Amino acid sequence: MTLFEIDKAILDFEFDIDEETGEILNANALDELHMARDAKIEGIGLWIKNLQAETEAVKNEKDAMAERQKRLEKKVESLKGYLTYALAGEKFSTPKVAMSFRRSESVHIEDEHLIPDEYMNITIVKKPDKKVLKDALKEGKEILGAELVTKQNIQIK
Repeated sequence: MTLFEIDKAILDFEFDIDEETGEILNANALDELHMARDAKIEGIGLWIKNLQAETEAVKNEKDAMAERQKRLEKKVESLKGYLTYALAGEKFSTPKVAMSFRRSESVHIEDEHLIPDEYMNITIVKKPDKKVLKDALKEGKEILGAELVTKQNIQIK
């Protein structure tokens, strides 16, 4: 039974009352529904905790792998530099590996503040400052396109 179905069953619950004694005959059934609801909520909460732990583990592993990738890339560049120095532009070839050089050009920027504006890309990013907006809205200002929303954030520990 889903949580939705349990809640519906609780809302739709009708008591069976013995007309002679006035005793409620099915009170245990309502208690069982409430216990099933509590168990379902607990199970979902535990599932969320497990997912959060797994998310954190995946994030940590991702960070560790990214760090490992950076170290490997630096090692590759270092070894390429070493071979470039050792070969001094000469070709090298064996049955297992072949190395050669090709010319390329790149621009090295010594001080970008000295470069004239005609050679600069200008990028302007315009986005709302949520902290300033929040403070203004809390002060009672009305701002078209923004509103202060109060949320209920669940904490699972």
